Amino acid sequence: MAKETVRINRNIRVPQVRVIDAEGNQLGVMATKDALASAEGQGLDLVEIAATATPPVCRIMDYGKYKYQLSKKTKDAKKKQTVIHVKEMKLRGKTEEHDFQFKVRNIRRFLGEGDKVKVCIMFKGREITHTELGMSMLKRVAEEIKDIASVESSPRLEGRNMSMLVAPLQAKQPS
Repeated sequence: MAKETVRINRNIRVPQVRVIDAEGNQLGVMATKDALASAEGQGLDLVEIAATATPPVCRIMDYGKYKYQLSKKTKDAKKKQTVIHVKEMKLRGKTEEHDFQFKVRNIRRFLGEGDKVKVCIMFKGREITHTELGMSMLKRVAEEIKDIASVESSPRLEGRNMSMLVAPLQAKQPS
């Protein structure tokens, strides 16, 4: 990925530029050397903002401060992005009550953290002939967690596994 470079001061090699001062007022089109002299007179830099415009748009500003603000913006944008993970919880058609409650407790914990959960019933050997056990188990899981989650994809058979995807009702608020 190519890093975008901004031309500043003497690196601007066009004869004329449209100049905007530090307060945002447009000073008009002037020779590059005059704009550069004006910027240096104020102790600031001449930064090319829009290179593709005719003539290119340059702004008189502190380049170090500009770079800092850009990096701060990208960091803030990264912070605001939420990454949703999909956790997987595996069960069997003959899972006992205590184990079932333990798995449901873990599913609740995952949902509380804002993650989606794929609940998977695994069938081994001849158990595949009793898919209704898996379906009832998934319906029971959905019933147990209906207060904090909704079923995003209904139970479906994929090979020897039956699975459904559940998602938290409201997205976790970023803190």
